[in-house]
Amino acid sequence: MANSKSLIAIFTIIVLNLLFSLAVAKSPTFYGNLSPKSLGLKKEKLSHLHFFFHDIVSGPNPTAVRVAEAASTNSSSTLFGFIAMIDDPLTVGPEPGSKLVGKAQGVYGSAAQYELDLLMVMNFVFTEGKYNGSTLSLLGRNAVFSTVREMPIIGGSRAFRFARGYAQAKTHTFDTKTGDAVVEYNVYVFHY
Repeated sequence: MANSKSLIAIFTIIVLNLLFSLAVAKSPTFYGNLSPKSLGLKKEKLSHLHFFFHDIVSGPNPTAVRVAEAASTNSSSTLFGFIAMIDDPLTVGPEPGSKLVGKAQGVYGSAAQYELDLLMVMNFVFTEGKYNGSTLSLLGRNAVFSTVREMPIIGGSRAFRFARGYAQAKTHTFDTKTGDAVVEYNVYVFHY
């Protein structure tokens, strides 16, 4: 009798184990592993892009407009709390009439109370050459008064899928009367 109870217990464990294995095998999952080749990804490369960002806040057709600001009780000299929406031209050279290669679209805002540091959230949308239709996404801190600012590239689309890298920004010109600026960008990005 003891042997038959042991056999029944072992049989029950085996059956339950089998049923659990079948249930797990048939349950849908939301994840899986892929090889890069299955997505058509080839060898990773490093690209350097160089362009000028034109932030125009003055005149009849600004490319950067303030969409929010802190309450009037905020007396911060850094404009802490303001947010601007941008659709800034990206050009080959610093001149306003230089060849357009894309747009910087997104937002920036004053994110520091005691120094002028901007939070930059934008996409570089390219409209020329082999990167036409591709984008790079930048998210980072822009310490405006630093000679060179470095911000991370956190992704991209089309030619820049799985992109990662960094952008270096350097003010080329800044008009203290209008607030307009031209910023030189050097972007270094790994992509497939």
